[in-house]
Amino acid sequence: MTATSHSSQPALSVRRRWTVLAVCCLSMFLVGLDTTIVNVGLPAIGHGLGVGVRGLEWTVDAYTLVLAGLLISSGALADRFGRRRVFQIGLAVFGAASLACALAPSAGALIAARAVQGIGASMLSPVALAIVVNAMPDPRERARAIGVWASVFGLSMAAGPLVGGALVEGLGWRSLFWINAPVIVAALVLTAVFVPESRARRPRRLDIPGQVLLIAVVAVSVGVLIEGPHLGWTSPVALAGYALAAVATVAFVWIESRRREPLIDPRLLRRPAFGGAVLGAVAVFVALNAALLLNTLYLQQGRGWTPLDAGLTVLPMAVGATVCAPLSGYLVGRVGPRPPLLLAGAFIAAGGLCLVGLDQDTGVPLLLTAYALIGVGFGFANAPITDTAVSGLPAERAGVAGAITSTARQLGAALGIAVAGGLVAGAAPEGLAHASRPGWVLVAACGLFLLAVARLARPGGSAR
Repeated sequence: MTATSHSSQPALSVRRRWTVLAVCCLSMFLVGLDTTIVNVGLPAIGHGLGVGVRGLEWTVDAYTLVLAGLLISSGALADRFGRRRVFQIGLAVFGAASLACALAPSAGALIAARAVQGIGASMLSPVALAIVVNAMPDPRERARAIGVWASVFGLSMAAGPLVGGALVEGLGWRSLFWINAPVIVAALVLTAVFVPESRARRPRRLDIPGQVLLIAVVAVSVGVLIEGPHLGWTSPVALAGYALAAVATVAFVWIESRRREPLIDPRLLRRPAFGGAVLGAVAVFVALNAALLLNTLYLQQGRGWTPLDAGLTVLPMAVGATVCAPLSGYLVGRVGPRPPLLLAGAFIAAGGLCLVGLDQDTGVPLLLTAYALIGVGFGFANAPITDTAVSGLPAERAGVAGAITSTARQLGAALGIAVAGGLVAGAAPEGLAHASRPGWVLVAACGLFLLAVARLARPGGSAR
């Protein structure tokens, strides 16, 4: 996506520009919050709708899968038909789907509504960022705005379980979705009043074959991970899933490498810095979402804690992410992405290693320490990953870099839920701690992988 306005328009006042940022950050907060807020309510949803771990995984991943698959195309639609218009449509779709989630009579209806939520969310995240960039032509002001943007995103992801725990405890699991309604109404009104319309000077073409194949690759891969424990990893259906995922991947790479304006150009991933940043984004969100799901199931089902108590345990994670996200952006500007990326990898790895020996009676101080370390690592990770991805491509492809890394983050979220759920599927409450140990090894491995990605990042300060 490009941030260039299609039509000349007078420069916005400082107050108006930062009001636009606030409105867009509000939408970003909703997108991030709904990625993680449902985690802490999963046991209550399962009890209320009569579904097990497998159905609960789909409740989370139906949202992230659709969001990951449609992010880039939604950005292209906004560039062509108007960013404010698509943003408003996204808000309306997201709000209507939230109401459908709150009223869902069955697990199937909830999963379908969550998928529609993902459609709406895909029109919010990349489009809102393009609106902000277009509203702030000054590079320094834009950099500060993006720093605020990253902080809000990190806060929303990490705060989801805490907010969700309080809502489930006080008002029941359906309140996780009712809470979106007043925020959506406020965002629609503020958008109509304050956000100017803008379009790209030369919008990208829609890549329908690439879009279909991307959704197929993501959905089949994650679907096999979720259904594998139930179907059997060597069952005919699972083997067919592996084959379908492989064929779709090969077809996607073949078709995309031959299109003039591909959805995702596979050749970009050959650039070590860019490819490493994309894989790093996947790893960070695998670690975060695996940790959140394992924490929820272990504390609520394994130890009988309330949703609020389980949510409070991740308060150190939220604090760590909130404090360290702006610090990470500052470090990227001063010394480059490598140092904060090294810190991110080290902290996430340390947090995972704290819990590789998890048992039924693990002390609360150790749990809080592990979640704080993971939160600090998550806070340090986002800014350097985005910077590494953008610096790994020519300046005119910065929008493409941002869209691909956003897709990678949501793919990582879906994979983290699928893998963690698969590890504990079928485990008795007293066996959840032992069953989740490989998940904490996975979290630590994701942190160690970030240390390798850091070696690909440019060592110096920002030249931009």
